[in-house]
Amino acid sequence: MRQAHRSSVVPLNEPEPLNLQPFSVDCYTNCAMSYAHRGIRTLCLLLSTLILALSPALWAQEPAPQTPAVDLVREAVAQEVSAGSNPSAKFMFRSRKQTPKGSQTRLYIETNEALAGMLIAVNDQPLSAQQQQQEQDHLDWLINNPDQLRKKEARERDDNERTMKILKALPDAFRYEYIGLEQGDAEMGKPGDTMVRLKFTPNPEYSPPTHVEQVLQGMQGYLVIDKSEHRLARIDGTLFRDVTFGWGIIGHLDKGGHFLVQQADVGEGYWEISAMSLKMTGKILFFKSISMMSDEKFTDFQRVADSLSFAKGVELLKSEQEKLAHNHLPEPSESKKSPQ
Repeated sequence: MRQAHRSSVVPLNEPEPLNLQPFSVDCYTNCAMSYAHRGIRTLCLLLSTLILALSPALWAQEPAPQTPAVDLVREAVAQEVSAGSNPSAKFMFRSRKQTPKGSQTRLYIETNEALAGMLIAVNDQPLSAQQQQQEQDHLDWLINNPDQLRKKEARERDDNERTMKILKALPDAFRYEYIGLEQGDAEMGKPGDTMVRLKFTPNPEYSPPTHVEQVLQGMQGYLVIDKSEHRLARIDGTLFRDVTFGWGIIGHLDKGGHFLVQQADVGEGYWEISAMSLKMTGKILFFKSISMMSDEKFTDFQRVADSLSFAKGVELLKSEQEKLAHNHLPEPSESKKSPQ
């Protein structure tokens, strides 16, 4: 995976007080893979964004932005919702996910029906022949069981709907203020574009319409917006208090939980998730503890046919896996480094 570059964020001169609006969020597990791979489509499952490099001498002379911060957020959210609701291009890409138990590397491909995925390495070591066959057998089972494939597609559609709820809530769930400028690169946003960094805190007047948006009330952090493209390049949030669901009966998330979602232009104006990080703990129904700890990066995006069946996508995955196996599954060293 590519290494995210640290950025030197230059504070802006104190802007005139702005009449800003609010923000809000929801937790996720399976959401990640379906939305995380289409624009900012996995944002519902854990939000977070990236860091970029730039020269202090260059940015120190920049005047304070004049557009109200909440307006930038509204424009970016509208663009993200449009991209997520009307996906056109499809990609094959690689993911490396690090958890306390080790790492898993997978290949994914977007199709007309559902996202197809295949495990290709564990702890950066290729799978055995038996393990490879098990992965292929599972994909073949989905192809030969249309009912199961439809269920998978329905789950991904539900994930996307939850993501859209979170996205649409951002302008009203938080108050925003300018804190600096950054420059886009291959890891976040679009290389060379001016990125605006905004701090967000909960809007006390915001009332979540459903339990999906409830988590936003206990979250604060920052986001980065590509001004030219009107896209969310990074969202980085931390729970500053415990967040309960159903008066604590359904469950709660612990204070200190953190999420990050970062996306970048992968070519031809298409944006995809480039990194995600999730560190959340809590409980469900009083007694069942939950712990979600992972850092994941997405690389090697390759455009595929816009109209691609699940079966054809699986064929392409198998072909790509064979190529990687022949080349001893090369892994860029920076892919092993988690976003900071």
